[in-house]
Amino acid sequence: MAYCTKDDILAQIIEGQLIELTDDAGTGEIDDAKVSRAIADASAEIDSYARTLYPVPLDPVPDRVRAVAVDISLYNLFKRRLQAMVPDHPRRAAYKDAVAWLDRLAKGVATLGASAPAQSAADLPQASTDKGDRTFTTGRASDGSSGSLDNY
Repeated sequence: MAYCTKDDILAQIIEGQLIELTDDAGTGEIDDAKVSRAIADASAEIDSYARTLYPVPLDPVPDRVRAVAVDISLYNLFKRRLQAMVPDHPRRAAYKDAVAWLDRLAKGVATLGASAPAQSAADLPQASTDKGDRTFTTGRASDGSSGSLDNY
């Protein structure tokens, strides 16, 4: 699932610049296939981080994820022309910021916010109150199949 669109990208850069980034054939037109590839790659990168805590693809797409998808997609497009490889290029900085946020998301430090897809109960750890489900207990010798906390 794509987390942004060509229109989202065109809200950040002008059409002429997108033509320069994608028009390898010299047609003077935006190559939609190259834009779609950049968006798909960005979406896959986002999923690789988000899947640690959320079911992917994220639906509906949270606003923050859409913004990150645009930054990563633009970086992917600029990288095609090697412009984003310059250390102080603004698209490289935006990409690094996006990846830093994704890393925080994967660690549970950042969240998707109010527009986050709900996790189902099946995705969450389950608790049990059944005494037989205990892994460790006190006052019972360890027989190898269960643990004892008596010596700790």
